[in-house]
Amino acid sequence: MSRLQIYDPFLASPFDDVFSGFLRPMKWEQQEMAPSQIKVDVEENDKAYTVKAEIPGVKKEDISVQIDGNRISIGAEVKKESDVTGNGGKVLRSERYYGSMTRSFQLGSDVDEAKADAKYADGVLELCLPKKASAATKRLAIH
Repeated sequence: MSRLQIYDPFLASPFDDVFSGFLRPMKWEQQEMAPSQIKVDVEENDKAYTVKAEIPGVKKEDISVQIDGNRISIGAEVKKESDVTGNGGKVLRSERYYGSMTRSFQLGSDVDEAKADAKYADGVLELCLPKKASAATKRLAIH
């Protein structure tokens, strides 16, 4: 059950919202260089799964996909470099980030690894993962 609160204009201060983030630490540019988590969209039809994973700024040679039954693992080695030069051509700052990011998830049925296909363009990895033909369910006769 939700609680109702009565708004009291004499207890609320208009300056609370103005200065609420004033003394918070600033976010450094170096933190923005670190990769975020791989974002994944999964679609399913009767025959296959289609997976679209956003992995911007990564070469396709640095991406790996592993299929183990119904478990899919996507990994990427991230290399980001940033150079800032001044007017005279001197390097004022040089920052770099090397790391890896991975994403694993399970699908509803096993994947046929032999027929699986992968494409990478414009920072999006697209996987076409056909479902493995399952054996027909056998009904046992009770004697």
